[in-house]
Amino acid sequence: MRRFNVAVVGATGAVGEEMLRVMEEVEFPVAKLVPLASARSAGGSVEYRGEEVKVKELTESVFAEEEVDIALFSAGGSVSAKFAPFAVEAGAVVIDNTSHFRMDPEVPLVVPEVNPEDIALWREKGIIANPNCSTIQMVQALKPLQDLYGIERIDVSTYQATSGAGKSAMDELVRQMQEFFAFKLDESEHAKFPHQIALNVIPQIDVFLENGFTKEEMKMVNETNKIMHDAIEVAATCVRVPTLRGHAESVTVTCRRDVDPDAAREAIAKGENIVVLDDPQKSLYPMPTLCVEKNETFVGRIRGDIYRPNILHMFVVADNLRVGAATNAVRIAQKWIETESE
Repeated sequence: MRRFNVAVVGATGAVGEEMLRVMEEVEFPVAKLVPLASARSAGGSVEYRGEEVKVKELTESVFAEEEVDIALFSAGGSVSAKFAPFAVEAGAVVIDNTSHFRMDPEVPLVVPEVNPEDIALWREKGIIANPNCSTIQMVQALKPLQDLYGIERIDVSTYQATSGAGKSAMDELVRQMQEFFAFKLDESEHAKFPHQIALNVIPQIDVFLENGFTKEEMKMVNETNKIMHDAIEVAATCVRVPTLRGHAESVTVTCRRDVDPDAAREAIAKGENIVVLDDPQKSLYPMPTLCVEKNETFVGRIRGDIYRPNILHMFVVADNLRVGAATNAVRIAQKWIETESE
């Protein structure tokens, strides 16, 4: 079996660290691991397969020097914009976890459980884009419904963990909770969020646009339709909540045909990498605490609407650092290997 030289750009960040863990768990065929980071983080090391691997500085020439085959990027859009072309020029396929390339018509936007066939389009620019974390878990749960009934509209409210804003955001929540118990919460600084996040929810993720929606919300609108190759109406309200890991979503799906909730539940349960937890009488339903460090998307509270027979409601939860980022990127890389070996 062929093995690959794999670069992880942003290897010391929250998502980069998860990528390394996921690759190790799935026994990804790595010949040589090349952890890359900024000059500030270079020189340290990351652990992979029980060994310490030195972190190299991200430069324009490092991909050619290290003969990289696959480059996983998760270090911010500006970093991807600058360095991804150098990785492609060196002969690597780039799998980018930032938003920079997602809506580029020449770059496939892929969730392997939903549109794996799009991976074959990678040759256009040598890049495959990883969708937004909140989009990935939602379209995974929607795919069986699209196949069964067709989808006309999606209304979704998200409950997104602080890790979606990075390590420093998680630290901010922890620090504020510590200050709460020290009776100093009113003195706490909030740098990562526009308001206090501890004991609070904030109905804003990213900046507001002219249409009244935030950039995060419009990502869900635009990315969903690109991935599902459809013209579905999507309305999203994205909310930051005081949890560390695991995004949750309340999703209302308006289908093109009448829905049988039991048949829908069965179809969703058969979806790839989906776990249905749906026994309300036993208080069994998805929650962030159940999904941490899991590679599946959890779906529950599946029920029909009380007014319209073509509407279904459900609750969707997944680990945003895994399913919403690292796991999806690694699965794209695995599918890319399969595509190239055919």
